[in-house]
Amino acid sequence: MDLSARTEYLLQAVNCVLTPAQRAILPCPAQSILVTGGEQAGKSLLASKKLLQELVPDIVRAKAAGYKFPLIYWLVAADYDRTDQEFNYIKQDLDLLGLLHKASKRVDPGFLEVGGGTGENPVIAIIRTKSGKDYKTLGKEAPMGIIGCEASQLDLEAYLRLVSRQAPHKAWLFLTGTMESSLGWYPQLRQTWATGLENKRAFSLPSYSNHYLYPGGKDDPAIRQLRADTPDDFFMERIEGIPCPPRGLVLPEFVADVHVSEACVYVPGEPVTVWYDPGYDHAAALEATQYIGGQVRVFTEIYERGWTIDQVIDHAIVQPWWVDVRHGVIDVAGTYHGGQQTPVSEVWLARTGLYMSGQKVGINEGTARFKSFLKMDDTLHQPKMIFSPTCRGLISELGGCLSPIDNQMHVYRWQVDREGNAVGTIPIDRWNDAVKAVVYGLVDRFGYVTARVDSRVGQIKFFGRPATDKVAVR
Repeated sequence: MDLSARTEYLLQAVNCVLTPAQRAILPCPAQSILVTGGEQAGKSLLASKKLLQELVPDIVRAKAAGYKFPLIYWLVAADYDRTDQEFNYIKQDLDLLGLLHKASKRVDPGFLEVGGGTGENPVIAIIRTKSGKDYKTLGKEAPMGIIGCEASQLDLEAYLRLVSRQAPHKAWLFLTGTMESSLGWYPQLRQTWATGLENKRAFSLPSYSNHYLYPGGKDDPAIRQLRADTPDDFFMERIEGIPCPPRGLVLPEFVADVHVSEACVYVPGEPVTVWYDPGYDHAAALEATQYIGGQVRVFTEIYERGWTIDQVIDHAIVQPWWVDVRHGVIDVAGTYHGGQQTPVSEVWLARTGLYMSGQKVGINEGTARFKSFLKMDDTLHQPKMIFSPTCRGLISELGGCLSPIDNQMHVYRWQVDREGNAVGTIPIDRWNDAVKAVVYGLVDRFGYVTARVDSRVGQIKFFGRPATDKVAVR
């Protein structure tokens, strides 16, 4: 695709010469675009030109549709400081075009006003900076366009809120960022969108595509040195902007863009089941769930390290959903926990009246049941199980976000050899507290699958009791 004559004129007017790689991305008509870029690849510059390109068509579209002026645009980052580059590029462009009325970034949030600000020449657009840490500010307006600045550093919940704000005005979304690793929602999204989903596209913008910094391109001496001095996965992620396939994930079927939904909320009056894996030195994980319309919904969780059983109970029983709790499931191995003399299930029964059932569940057999619920329901055309974005403990163990415990990436994995092949017969018993809670709950409710494929070696193994459809009621 070639750039339009209007875009070419605007680029000339602001004295901008794009690289061939940038020029290949800018004309893409998809409503949502994601660019995983290498370091110093020109991501911020490209994002600013995306807004410049879309501004005039948006104004025309808004007038035809009767939208109220001024039009709103967002520059969103993990914090306000990370919007600086895009803000300054856009400010410079608007100034050169004679369209800048007022600009301020001395006090956050910053803004840019487009237009004259008078009755005859009013402000027609406002570009605001937004912090992804303040979720409330991401729901008060309906923007015409959104730029995600260093979007890989936004958390999953912030991204989902941006998606929800696209709907009112069919807003365009342009995400750019350098991957910190190949785990998390951002590289997962890149992998999904790269397959060519309708109205969604993903691109890579390598560092060496910036010929002003690296005249030799891929064969530039500096790039060749980087390739020699850094691990392959680092070079692919941070220089080429390409995710490396994660190695050793126990549940690679999880896809944040598919399984995490803001629509996954507590429905009052519907029975609630809690799935619990006790912990103290590691996380105590309690997942609150409902089974609605043939779909398992994990709508909230308690995920805390250093909490006693009583603290978990104290927190749970004051939640609005507690009135609908009908059943609980606990790890039978955690019946006695933290050196206490009274079984955990008896503590729950004595304090809450809730019976917590438990049975011994094989790790691989339980994992197979979890995997079965990460599939799509072909009849209902929806995932068999979804999670609220607030369930950050569970999502982090699946590789979808940073851990709420220490804000680091910790994933439930197999041990791998130097080639990245899984070794051993069971996964590493770490960072799986919420996963285990889900496994206990699914097996308790639905039983084992009757057969499964060993994901490591491709062999089918048969085991266990048949699946059931029982619901225990308090």
